Amino acid sequence: MKIKLSLLFAILGWFAIITQFVLMMNQRVTSVAETSIRFFSFFTILTNCIVALYFTYVSLKERPGFFRWFDKPGTLTAITVYITIVGLVYQVVLRKIWEPTGMQMIVDELLHTVIPVLVILFWYIYENKSDIKWTQLPGWLLYPFLYLIFVLFRGQLSGFYPYFFIDLNELGWSKVLINAIMLILVFLLVSSVFIYLGKVIGRFSNSNDVKSND
Repeated sequence: MKIKLSLLFAILGWFAIITQFVLMMNQRVTSVAETSIRFFSFFTILTNCIVALYFTYVSLKERPGFFRWFDKPGTLTAITVYITIVGLVYQVVLRKIWEPTGMQMIVDELLHTVIPVLVILFWYIYENKSDIKWTQLPGWLLYPFLYLIFVLFRGQLSGFYPYFFIDLNELGWSKVLINAIMLILVFLLVSSVFIYLGKVIGRFSNSNDVKSND
């Protein structure tokens, strides 16, 4: 069942990513190269790519060694944290300023709502909760931290910022840094929630196993 679900989620993820890429290319106002770079400058796209790669890897019978880091303890929880942030930021901050229609609306809901919910359910069912450690949390912050550095650096060179709340041209360094700190705090909070829930669920499952063996 795990492999079948992973294959289904992988197909869904790649469909949403590829369709969004095609839509963006059809509406591009810059060169193909610049549009491609901008496409992969969105945290939503990068994170959904990680999710799709993860489910593709899990669905394979012969798994390539290059992606074995997906098997590391806590990796699924980290990915779940990232895609949960994608969903939360969209629902709380971005949905009210964006009203897509047609295929764009379908893809948007897949990337920001459906896939995050599916990943959380997959995490709940299949994550080995005993593998989740508080000491893993700092390492999970590396991805969003490097992402912020990349988009701010490239934004200074190109003038393009994927999200309005990190737009240095409009907000200036002080407001962007405040927003960046707030985002990091959100990552810490969501990560802490998943670690705590993992430990609680793990203890509950273990206690039930002991009772069933009595």
